[in-house]
Amino acid sequence: MRKILHADCDCFYAAVEMLRHPEWRDVPIAIGGRTEQRGVIATCNYPARAFGVHSAMSTARALRLCPQLILVPPDFERYRAISEEIQALFIELTPLIEPLSLDEAYLDVSDVTAFQGSATWMARWLKEEALKRTGITLSIGVAANKFLAKIASDWEKPDGLTVITPQNSDAFIRQLPVGKLHGVGPATLARLTRLGITTCDDMRETPLTTLVEHFGKFGTRLHELAHGIDDRPVRVEHERKSISVEHTYDHDLPDMTACLEYLPALLERLTQRHARHDKPILAKQFVKVRFNDFTSTTLESALPASSTSLPSTASFAILMEQAWLRGQRPVRLLGVGVRLKAPEDAQQLGLFP
Repeated sequence: MRKILHADCDCFYAAVEMLRHPEWRDVPIAIGGRTEQRGVIATCNYPARAFGVHSAMSTARALRLCPQLILVPPDFERYRAISEEIQALFIELTPLIEPLSLDEAYLDVSDVTAFQGSATWMARWLKEEALKRTGITLSIGVAANKFLAKIASDWEKPDGLTVITPQNSDAFIRQLPVGKLHGVGPATLARLTRLGITTCDDMRETPLTTLVEHFGKFGTRLHELAHGIDDRPVRVEHERKSISVEHTYDHDLPDMTACLEYLPALLERLTQRHARHDKPILAKQFVKVRFNDFTSTTLESALPASSTSLPSTASFAILMEQAWLRGQRPVRLLGVGVRLKAPEDAQQLGLFP
């Protein structure tokens, strides 16, 4: 039986800024780009969330919801420094750590003998030490797998500690709203609701064949999650799957010609990022276009086998033209990138067993 912790810093970027400015602790603040630069909110504190502000919201909309919002430009150098302090704390407990971002990680503490082997005590120690050493509060979920641990960490935010034991996991999962399941967005939730599925208990009562009929392979995954099945291990080494860059423009790009004019600058940045890696095998190239109505489209194409060099500007231009034709509207964001071949797929098979 695994013992998994999911540790999540509470409104991390905003928490760091509130450490710098204690007078901001009880007033709404948000970390994000300026309105005139078409900025978006990276995160915000809980007073701001009370006004409906949330991450990924445009700065303009956030300011309409909360005119008194204090907008703070991000300081990623400072955020990384504090994140490294928290990661170092995790390492004191276990080497089996899977960072997901600067502010969250999975920890496998199954074989840790400290704290009499109690994952709950380990979680309490992490919370106390993180607050003492960095001033940052952690919300931690404790469970037998990654799926449940992540849900648990969000259950009592902020500064929460939720433990889902093997004995109470079945009852917990049965009452869980399906909207809490990983991968269930608004569209999938609406389809599930039309089928009369609002809780994991409803999902269990639905035949697997019905789920597969309506959701394909994801139907099988929904069936597994509704039964609390998640065998994914904590992966210490993070496998990079793509290299990409994107940019949100101060003013809408009116047409396809304007988009193509900005393509060389994007490809220059992509070339710089690609050069940091040791000639990875490339599988596909792709472009991303977000139109002025906030709809997005991504178009990709396969690359020759064993390719390690970036595709030409002309090939990206063809993809960009095709992607723009899907919306034929002014554009607020463009992105370009390459998807990497998994290491096991990049290895040449031997002739003999």
